Amino acid sequence: MSEPRPGNAAAGKKAATGAYTPAGVSAVARRKRSYTIRLWSIRHSRMLEWFYDKFSNAFLMLHPLWKAIGYSRVEGPIKAVEKRVKGLMFDCRMCGQCVLSSTGMSCPMNCPKQLRNGPCGGVRANGNCEVEPDMPCVWVKAWEGSRNMVHGDKILTVQKPVDQALRETSAWLRVTAKAAAEREAALAKDA
Repeated sequence: MSEPRPGNAAAGKKAATGAYTPAGVSAVARRKRSYTIRLWSIRHSRMLEWFYDKFSNAFLMLHPLWKAIGYSRVEGPIKAVEKRVKGLMFDCRMCGQCVLSSTGMSCPMNCPKQLRNGPCGGVRANGNCEVEPDMPCVWVKAWEGSRNMVHGDKILTVQKPVDQALRETSAWLRVTAKAAAEREAALAKDA
């Protein structure tokens, strides 16, 4: 009977035998590519905070259009754009309850434990994740990004748990509809 080939060995045996692993196949390399832009977004959180403020105001000005067309009808196209833009910039998981403006432009859904209110007790001494040792802790980076932002203290606000029913929906439209309703309520109160 022949010995098993090194490429078919268990992970520990592969390391000991020096089995070849192609460069582009590594899960670690894929993760590094996905968080390279995420880290850029955190470093430029102040500029992105400014941009988001202008973007959300423009989106709110379009509320009459969204309302006339119907929020349910524009959900699909808006969600598709949002998913691609936020996926590229922040490695977004489309939870539907975006808190990037409160977390230094670091998406807490990238945390392997999906913690929404700060790091677990397992952050490594070098600032990396306890679950993914090659990945910087999402919350360490969130704190760094929040220190650059004008409203960086929003990171101290306790977030609600993720409502899984909102997954794969547009946070942009939800925030716009909520802001429009608050504005309309304030106008009605003043009248």
